[in-house]
Amino acid sequence: MANTKPVLALEGITVVSLEHAIAAPLATRHLADLGARVIKVERPGSGDFARAYDARVDGLASHFVWVNRSKESLALDLKQPEAQEILMKLLSEADVLVQNLAPGAAARLGLSFEALAPKNPKLIVCDISGYGEGGPYTEKKAYDLLIQSEAGFLSITGTPEEQVKSGISIADIAAGMYAYTNILSALIERGKTGRGRRIEIAMIDAMVEWMGFPMYYAYEGQEPPRRTGASHATIYPYGPFRAGDGRTVMLGVQNEREWAVFCEKLLGDAALATDERFASNARRTANRDALSTLIEQSFASITAEEVMARLDAADIANANVSSMGDIWSHPQLEARKRWTSVDTPAGPVPALQPPGMGGDHPARMGPVPALGEHTAAILRELGYINRADELDERKVV
Repeated sequence: MANTKPVLALEGITVVSLEHAIAAPLATRHLADLGARVIKVERPGSGDFARAYDARVDGLASHFVWVNRSKESLALDLKQPEAQEILMKLLSEADVLVQNLAPGAAARLGLSFEALAPKNPKLIVCDISGYGEGGPYTEKKAYDLLIQSEAGFLSITGTPEEQVKSGISIADIAAGMYAYTNILSALIERGKTGRGRRIEIAMIDAMVEWMGFPMYYAYEGQEPPRRTGASHATIYPYGPFRAGDGRTVMLGVQNEREWAVFCEKLLGDAALATDERFASNARRTANRDALSTLIEQSFASITAEEVMARLDAADIANANVSSMGDIWSHPQLEARKRWTSVDTPAGPVPALQPPGMGGDHPARMGPVPALGEHTAAILRELGYINRADELDERKVV
């Protein structure tokens, strides 16, 4: 009988991570999803400071539960020489080191690529920081909101009256995803060359890359996109509109063919398609206030459900304005069987299969670790069988 157990792409790969918050933990969680063994090195007693962000998931922190499944937690006080010795022994056989410590901290611990490569030429070292090496901002502290601001994201996000940050840690997520993809690339490269290499991910690089459209829109001093709330800054009508029952419908008209259909089928006035105020996307954007009034007047006598039914019938893109509660029971996620569960120190919690995985190719969905949960087992594995209790008593681990 053939073996039907799914094969995960990164089985046999060991990742050691000195990580906290979101960027590095998100990158390594994706590696763990693909089967990599991820050993998370944490400070004894407190661990990753994201463990204490909140207590929303049965007493555990929401950020931590999200980005730390399928990992092993090794508690080490890296200020002590014996802990550094344990870490170096671990790294001598590892495939990847990921770190997002404070600028310069990893190098001071002897964890730079230059220091480690002679001992383990196959090691891939991924350094994640706010601003990267070189330049006047190298030593500057960086958190997600600060990078959103520095990268210009806040300048185009919000309302005309107020700049608004992203509701999620978008700069951390961008950096984490670029770390993840670059590590995958480096593993493929190592398969060809036999050598590891250094990867440097700066949060500002990742965030500015994602700012490409507004940067080019404002090319050579042209006016940047305006802050327009939940509406698109440069395509219209593309955003939220109120229906007669007070609910909001999100719709998007992307081209002139759709605009003509929208005028005829939703607004009941085909002539509006060629009205000089609205005859092109640029004109609709410039006259959005007048057009918004016409649309909401047309929607005022029907419910949001009826608006969406008419939009669907006209093949005009639309969406609900979902709440977090709506997402937990979203019919599309349920129908596609995207939900599974993971164990945590507080018991099982629901979790989504990562994009691209599930069905016949499920991700590894291992438990979220308690702080130091795997310390004793890893010490035994490294040959510290008779010293584990002593190291614990001396608070090395």
